[in-house]
Amino acid sequence: MRSVGVEEELLVVDPAGVPVPKGPEALEVAARRGEGEDTGAHDRAERGEGHGADPGHLMPELKAQQMELGTRVCTDLAHLEGELRFWRGRAESAARAVGAHVAALATSPVHVEPVATEGERYGRIVEVFDRTARDVLTCGCHVHVSVADDEEGVAVLNRIRGWLPVLTALTANSPFWRGSDTGYASFRSQVWNRWPSAGPNEPFADAADYHRLVGAVLATGTVLDDGMVYFDARLSATWPTVEVRTPDVALHVEDAVTLAGLVRALVETAARDAADGRPVPDVRTELLRVAAWRASRSGLADDLVHPATGTPAPAADVLDDLLQHVRPALRDAGDEQRVDDGIAALLRRGTGADLQRRVHRETGDLAAVARAAVALTAGRMPDTAGAVPGPTG
Repeated sequence: MRSVGVEEELLVVDPAGVPVPKGPEALEVAARRGEGEDTGAHDRAERGEGHGADPGHLMPELKAQQMELGTRVCTDLAHLEGELRFWRGRAESAARAVGAHVAALATSPVHVEPVATEGERYGRIVEVFDRTARDVLTCGCHVHVSVADDEEGVAVLNRIRGWLPVLTALTANSPFWRGSDTGYASFRSQVWNRWPSAGPNEPFADAADYHRLVGAVLATGTVLDDGMVYFDARLSATWPTVEVRTPDVALHVEDAVTLAGLVRALVETAARDAADGRPVPDVRTELLRVAAWRASRSGLADDLVHPATGTPAPAADVLDDLLQHVRPALRDAGDEQRVDDGIAALLRRGTGADLQRRVHRETGDLAAVARAAVALTAGRMPDTAGAVPGPTG
């Protein structure tokens, strides 16, 4: 059974729903309580290292209006769901102690000026990348799945490329930017791709080829370290995992669990195909960029580019084909029913972007969207105005 772990980036917002730079204060509270950062989390964040295989934690992000959580390593989805609820709860508790909340939103619905988190590495990122680094305030979900070694990991990366845009559509949760509707379901994807190392890759000949590319990227002097090699999917620099980085953070815990189950099944299916000698799918990187743009634009509300044909197909049909592609792996992991039900729920109620727009239509208030997200992040249902209980000291 392949293990799986999830990292989620969360916005820190005030009771009105406006992001506030209280993430570092909240993390100090969590650390004092012994329920937040493990002893090395901040140092790893400063080095740009992800979670992957260490104990669960809360840790800082590039902007002070954010916190990141990382689950413990899990082997079943019920355990993973419990971990996500636990760490979301710890993040909310720490935020409430400093007069704030956390919201699983991939971008802020209301206009906000991002504030960089203090630290040598974060300061250097802002200095080098200037407006790109100053503007960005986005929250993603990163899924780590264990692999035997780098060779298996690269074989997996080569074979999951075509499906990554579908994961973007599935998790789209960022329709608003700087106080207005962008027309995109996942505008976070558009913002994120301003980083020079972000995006899809060509297939690799082997693990050595992968590491040569990473070395060549670092040799340009354009990115600071391997933590800033922001490929859509990559080998962890620290742990024996493949890390999928394209999804938005999910409003509903259940959707994050569905995503993790799908990613694990994609990794297992790709590893089996490689072991059986099946060829790497022949998909041009330029077409992957087009497919990713289309997924970012419409989420599940319109056609997606089918990875097998390169032509448009209804989102529900593409998701059904994805499920069929990974069904043996889902069945063997005991995840089949859970992931089937999760996809059906998403198609029935829509993505996070759909929910955000519904709240905005009903209230006319973008801050109400953030308040509704606070409730949903904590596993509660928002009221009609998106209100949530006030914070406690």
